[in-house]
Amino acid sequence: MEQYWMPKKLDFKNLKLCLDKYPVDLLYIRLVGSMGGTVKVNKKLEGRTLTFKKNKSGLHLFIDSSEVFHFLLNDYQKGFSLAYERIEPTEDGVGKMVILNRGIDPYDPALPEPERSFLRIVLDDHLMEIFFEGRVNIKFHSWWIKPHWKYWTVDKPNNIQESILKQQIEYDEEDS
Repeated sequence: MEQYWMPKKLDFKNLKLCLDKYPVDLLYIRLVGSMGGTVKVNKKLEGRTLTFKKNKSGLHLFIDSSEVFHFLLNDYQKGFSLAYERIEPTEDGVGKMVILNRGIDPYDPALPEPERSFLRIVLDDHLMEIFFEGRVNIKFHSWWIKPHWKYWTVDKPNNIQESILKQQIEYDEEDS
């Protein structure tokens, strides 16, 4: 499963864009721990609305206007990452998960299209994952550590061709 890091300063802008523009499938929150941690929230969201409010008291998550979790944001070290779940077809029809390394092109045509995308972050010793149906588009934001580590940001659903073109331009500039 590949993972794309995003700048922390854009966390709530990226979260809002995802929740407003992409179909949300599942909200999952658990304590961080070596044995997987206690699950606090595991809610299917089909036909429901996930929203949030960030204020001085922290980050509040709501499903259909009812608060389901509150992060105090006392321990908030890194920004969101976005991961893709890609399944490679197999002869037996079961399929296998595609595992990729860092520094790959999220729009590589040789890769299967993501079946799900998910935002993940660790806040206050809890892992939060928000799953979305299909691909959440991303675009290059800036360099974290050249030449392999990039920051990405969420892009609008219909901007995929523009994102692919920008990515190709960037690669061409690197080769120059």
